[in-house]
Amino acid sequence: MSKCDQCIIKQFNSLKSLTHDELLRISNCKVSRIIKRGESIFEEGETVNGVFCVKDGICKLSKLSANGKDQIVKLVAKGDLLGRRSLIGDESSNLSAVALTDMEVCFIPKSEIIEDLQKNINFSMDLLKQMAQDLKESDNVIVDMAQKSVKQRLAETLLYIYDNFGTTDKGYLNLSLSREDYANLVGTATESAIRILSQFKKDKLISTSGKQIKVEDLNMLKRVE
Repeated sequence: MSKCDQCIIKQFNSLKSLTHDELLRISNCKVSRIIKRGESIFEEGETVNGVFCVKDGICKLSKLSANGKDQIVKLVAKGDLLGRRSLIGDESSNLSAVALTDMEVCFIPKSEIIEDLQKNINFSMDLLKQMAQDLKESDNVIVDMAQKSVKQRLAETLLYIYDNFGTTDKGYLNLSLSREDYANLVGTATESAIRILSQFKKDKLISTSGKQIKVEDLNMLKRVE
């Protein structure tokens, strides 16, 4: 098991603001877990009581709506921290986290990291900056839902995955999502997402092989209205 002070992942999140001694202490109390694709990391309404540092893999953060539909709020990848709000407040989790790929995460108990929040101002400020960025992204999602068409939102989702997760050797998106996941990302019915993806394929913006999607025309995808 790698030590936190030697782990490259800390450079991608707030843990980089901790001192060497703080990282050593956290390393001695963390718990590493392997999460298989489709497994839950935590559920909406669950008391998290700590943070999960994503060492490898990708998960989705989602919220169940009143009509029973899952709305995906964010995709979380290697280097991110899950459960930051549990460090600030005592309420239960507002979202569920489910692995989209096989994952490796390290759980750091709140009781261990709260001392660092109180004593290390750089760590506290860095954590708050990341939470502010989350709020900014949430604001943008709300505006997009209100002002952009489902077609535009689906095109932007494909571009986001392309830009942030890259492609395989054969050019397919590295993140393979179900059609239902695409629908839950853009806030539409699964049938609508399937229909729009079929239109994108007909227009030669994308090609598909099973669940896998390859972006064929980036410029045209950016200009979808």
